[in-house]
Amino acid sequence: MPKQFMKRYLPTPDRVRSIQALHFLGDILHEPNLWHINRHCVARAILIGIFFCFIPMPFQMVAAAFCAIWFNANLPLSVVLVWISNPLTMPPLFYFNYKVGAWILDRPVMHFQFELSWSWISESLVDIGIPLYFGSLIVATLASCVSYLLIQYLWRRKVRAHWRERQLRRTQSEP
Repeated sequence: MPKQFMKRYLPTPDRVRSIQALHFLGDILHEPNLWHINRHCVARAILIGIFFCFIPMPFQMVAAAFCAIWFNANLPLSVVLVWISNPLTMPPLFYFNYKVGAWILDRPVMHFQFELSWSWISESLVDIGIPLYFGSLIVATLASCVSYLLIQYLWRRKVRAHWRERQLRRTQSEP
């Protein structure tokens, strides 16, 4: 069952509460819904984590954590899912987002060489930034909504299969 798999790999509430850097949150981390592993909390966590992994911004994990707290989603899962966009996957993800944004805004896709200079950044920021962020919002929204619906469907399907299995065992064991 997905619940057992997640319990095995996610950190415990006590372990997260013991992190000194998080003590400024106070009693917020004691909210039980942030640690539940049920269909609703996990689906919301996946929606939040997948959304923020597609958004090019600093401190994605912090944004995902605050949204998980706000929407009572599973906190560790929300934060962990942001790491789908890691230093290896960021270039292809964000280039795809840029191409989607350029296509939707009907702008030509720029072929550019990255330069670490203030002049290149200031000249290219608008040409690249607007399609990148617009495409990122579109892709993030679609991917997170599809992930949310898929988790809801798969979780329900698994529960129904277990229920049918129990019913079948009951009918077979009765004389």
